[in-house]
Amino acid sequence: MRCLNNMIKVVFATRNKNKIRELKTYFNELADFDVTVLSLDDIGYYGDIEEIGETFEENAITKASVPAKLGYIGIADDSGLCVDALNGAPGVYSARFSGGNDEDNNDLLLEKLEGISDRGAKYVCAMACVFPDHSKDFTVRGECYGRILTERTGDGGFGYDPLFYYEPFGKTFAEVELAKKNKVSHRGVAMRNLIKKLAQVLS
Repeated sequence: MRCLNNMIKVVFATRNKNKIRELKTYFNELADFDVTVLSLDDIGYYGDIEEIGETFEENAITKASVPAKLGYIGIADDSGLCVDALNGAPGVYSARFSGGNDEDNNDLLLEKLEGISDRGAKYVCAMACVFPDHSKDFTVRGECYGRILTERTGDGGFGYDPLFYYEPFGKTFAEVELAKKNKVSHRGVAMRNLIKKLAQVLS
């Protein structure tokens, strides 16, 4: 693996600066070892990674394998919304559910749930950690349960947040500040689980 002065280097296979910042924050708070979190751009990888897996874990492994092939510990996530009444859809297709943008995705979700009373749903995030020699590869998962409202509420967040009502907050994810959301979100849970597991496999 790539290390510098005994500091572990991991590459988060994303270009999303917010995700990278969040992961760095959790490492700083939870890890008892020194780690540098890099992005794909930081290591000079500018290609696209196609997500063709049938599960969140498969897609996360595919993405994490890219930096692993270059000699780094690769980390990646894949996430989406799973709605009970739609048999888990949109699932891995959450970002491209309608073929359009977030607004289009929300419109299609409301259309498919019209007249349906069972509106239970969960956000899911799978994270993969892939080593160059594949000796300690693993995946973890984070989930957050809520329900889908009949209309958008709130103007924050992204994706399906304006429709995702989180009972403990009494609000949608689009109505709460990011720091508060991150403490309970599927991605926040998955990131914390990943750091705990990574500490175990490196010990």
